Amino acid sequence: MQPARRIYRRESEETRRSALIAATQDLVAEGGPEAATVRAIAERAGVTPGLIRHYFQSKDELSRAAYRALMDGMTAKGSDAIEGVGAGPEERLAAFIAASLRPPVLDAGAVVLWAGYMHKVRSDPELMAVHEASYLAYRDALQRLIETLPRVIRSGQSRTEAIACNALIDGLWVEGSLLPAAFAPGEVITIGLGSVGAILGVDLLAHTSMLPDFGKTLP
Repeated sequence: MQPARRIYRRESEETRRSALIAATQDLVAEGGPEAATVRAIAERAGVTPGLIRHYFQSKDELSRAAYRALMDGMTAKGSDAIEGVGAGPEERLAAFIAASLRPPVLDAGAVVLWAGYMHKVRSDPELMAVHEASYLAYRDALQRLIETLPRVIRSGQSRTEAIACNALIDGLWVEGSLLPAAFAPGEVITIGLGSVGAILGVDLLAHTSMLPDFGKTLP
C-alpha cells in the first residue's frame, strides 16, 4: 500500500506577509530591532530568506510594516468597538476608550514590542513617519469623537483635549499592560473613563451600561 500523498496548500500572499510581520514583531519584542535579522525572520516564519525579498524590498521596510501593523491594529480595535454601540456621542467615546484599555490592546507583549522600536524611531526618518501617522490617526479619531459631544467649546479646544486624553490613555495602557496585578479587574478602564471625562467635563461612566460586556470588566 502506497503512503498517502502529502497535500500541499499554497498560502496567499496576504497570509505570507502577515506571517513575516508576525515573526518580525516577535523578534523585536524579544530582543529589539537588531534581533530581527533576515535570517531570524525567515526561520521564525518558516520560509527561505529569499522569499522575504519577494514581499518586502528590504528588512527595514518589513520592520516598518510590523510597527505600522501594531499601531494601526490598536486604533482599529477602538474603531471596531464603536460599531457595536448606539449613536450617543458619550457612549461612542466611552466605547472607543474602553477598547483601548482592555485586552487585546492592553497587553504586555504589545508594550514591549512598542518599546523595542522607540530607540530607533529618532534615527530612522521613515520609521518616524510611520510613528507620526499612527499617532495622528488615533488622536484624530479621538478628536472627532470629542467634537460630537453636546458642549459649547472655544476654537481649538477639541484638539488640545484630544492631545491630553491621548497622553492619559497611553500612560494607562503602558502601566495597565506591564503591571496588571497592580489594578483591580476593570480598574484601568474605570480610571480612564473617569479621567477623560474630567478633562472634557462629561460623565462617561454614566454611559457604559450598553457597552458590550462592559459590566464583566468592572470591579
